[in-house]
Amino acid sequence: MSAFRYTHAIVCRIPDSYKSNALGITSPIDLAKARKQHESYVAALREIGLDVIELPADETHPDCVFVEDTAVVCNGTALITRPCHPSREKEVDYMRTILKNELELPVVEISDKSATLEGGDVLFTGKEFFVGLSNRTNEAGACALASAFPEFPCTPIKIDNHLHLKSMLTMAGPDVICVASAPEAKDALKRIEREATFRYQTVTLPDTYASNVVFANGVLLHRSGDEYPESAKILEEKLSHWTLKGMDFSEMEKADGCLSCCSILIRKTRHLKNIM
Repeated sequence: MSAFRYTHAIVCRIPDSYKSNALGITSPIDLAKARKQHESYVAALREIGLDVIELPADETHPDCVFVEDTAVVCNGTALITRPCHPSREKEVDYMRTILKNELELPVVEISDKSATLEGGDVLFTGKEFFVGLSNRTNEAGACALASAFPEFPCTPIKIDNHLHLKSMLTMAGPDVICVASAPEAKDALKRIEREATFRYQTVTLPDTYASNVVFANGVLLHRSGDEYPESAKILEEKLSHWTLKGMDFSEMEKADGCLSCCSILIRKTRHLKNIM
């Protein structure tokens, strides 16, 4: 389980502009409720033993709360991504500064200007990487990830009709993949199982958004039973050996956001200096 042991998390507060200008808004967002849900999420990260670095909201970047897309951190090294939307470029610049100058992590840059890579498409199983080839991430981006972390196998997975790979499947524990029952999710899982270097167990959920979970330090953060009762019940039955914590996240979902989108998890062996 050491691959899912973390010491720190980076999150970002929600700007006012999120309510009307975030990418992918599907229905009206209750900003106060969104902030309350995000605060509960951040509190949960602290409760599981993480030192949470909370970045200030950036009104010029409505999607800044979705920090996962801006970097991939593994084995103490940070790969700076290249999101496909130019509007998110400054988010990446800011995250680079935090990771490199404040957290003192080794930083790897993507040199290929044609590459696009978003953290939401990067699934790390603890043993290998799978990279979703989506509307947000291309083959050059997947190659850049493979070059950044040569110690792990890295397999591109074509995904259809979905925002990110991790929007429909995530790790729910060592060697356990939580996957949605939707056809496109099953297709992605079949491709993973066909190409995987290791064998994984699976837990299938009826609700696509509920399939995005965060497993860290022996605790599984998942969508609450109030929002997705069937999926929550399955997780409680199948993964009761972990500590489970249900989270309300409806206002993130309205902008295509999931639990994993809102944090970058890091394992660091020495204390970070105070940056706030």
